[in-house]
Amino acid sequence: MVLQYPTLMFGASVPFLLILIQVSSCTLKVTGYIGQDVTLPCTYDAQANGIQSFCWGHGKVPQFKCNNMILSSYYGDVTFRESPRYQLLSQVTQGNVSLTILNAQRGDAGNYGCRVEIPGLFNDYKINIHLIMEEEILISDEMNATGSTSEEIFRVLLNNSNIGRIATIFLLTIILILIIRKKVLARRATAPQQFSIFTVENIYDTIPVDK
Repeated sequence: MVLQYPTLMFGASVPFLLILIQVSSCTLKVTGYIGQDVTLPCTYDAQANGIQSFCWGHGKVPQFKCNNMILSSYYGDVTFRESPRYQLLSQVTQGNVSLTILNAQRGDAGNYGCRVEIPGLFNDYKINIHLIMEEEILISDEMNATGSTSEEIFRVLLNNSNIGRIATIFLLTIILILIIRKKVLARRATAPQQFSIFTVENIYDTIPVDK
């Protein structure tokens, strides 16, 4: 009985330890666009824990350190960086150790892991991120092509290359209106004269002539 007691205690403690290990870890999904920068979030409470060492790696965070390490920092100083595209653009001293991938490409998609080494047994903060890379959707271009506002249309019309064309079209329109107006007035002016001549001729035709 005495020999079996530690064994039973150890067997019962294993699931408990595994629960402790998984408590401080989580998984996020991040979507990035090809050709743009994408940031993988990872933050911890630096005020309570101070500035701590951390690492980033490809793949999910293992029991210790990081798999396929791509960046590591020792108490605020970067000690390893696999590529200059991996940058820490956030406030690291305030606990924001998010990783930014510059000019992300389709090959950057996959799983990433961040580990912050918090002092104490099983206190490390871990986060797993699944990065999805997609083609960028140019919504603004589609909106301009299908439904431009009146301001945008007016702005385009006032472009230097369009001012001359607008002036020419306006001038030609005025000239065309004047020509049409002149023809209409000319027809109206000649119509009464023809009627009067016709009337006079009819009068002479109807007057009896004495023989």
